Amino acid sequence: MPEMAGLDEGTPLFVQVAERLAGEIADGGLAEGERVPSTNELAAFYRINPATAAKGINVLAVDGLLEKRRGIGMFVASGARPRLLARRRAEFAQRYVEPLLTEAARLGIGADELFALIKEAGNEREDVSL
Repeated sequence: MPEMAGLDEGTPLFVQVAERLAGEIADGGLAEGERVPSTNELAAFYRINPATAAKGINVLAVDGLLEKRRGIGMFVASGARPRLLARRRAEFAQRYVEPLLTEAARLGIGADELFALIKEAGNEREDVSL
């Protein structure tokens, strides 16, 4: 069972289940071809209705990240991680990079100066290498 914190009240439970499983795929915790927890396992782990867990799993199946194998369960689909990472990179650019560039333009910060600021901030963090 993927190790995940409890669910919050602000987002529909099935969405949280889908997001947590997608996070495990993106992080490599659930590898391509690996069986994902069943709806009953997820329901017991999160103390939610199995139908809610199934709805979360189905979100990922519709996205092509999971595939059903009759009689044995749901598995991480071939190529799921690279597709998921590509989608997340695009969302990252839209959510963070585009507004950053817009604000930098408002402030008169050019590309070279912006890159220098990012690099300087990255150098202050041990877990970022630019």
